[in-house]
Amino acid sequence: MKHATLLLALGLALGLAADAALAGPAPYYQWRSKLNGALACSQTPLGPGWEKSGGPYRDARCEKPIVAK
Repeated sequence: MKHATLLLALGLALGLAADAALAGPAPYYQWRSKLNGALACSQTPLGPGWEKSGGPYRDARCEKPIVAK
């Protein structure tokens, strides 16, 4: 019984690892400063002083939009 449980756990772990390996990169978003309106491009939120103003984009310069299929 222990052997079957171990094989099942190993199979599940390998399946999840394979799924993660096939995932694409996170999209970039354009962020606007609430303080002075400056723009920045980032994959993650920059903090409470920033609001999302555009995106998603494929590149780190926020120039190539991701087109929904």
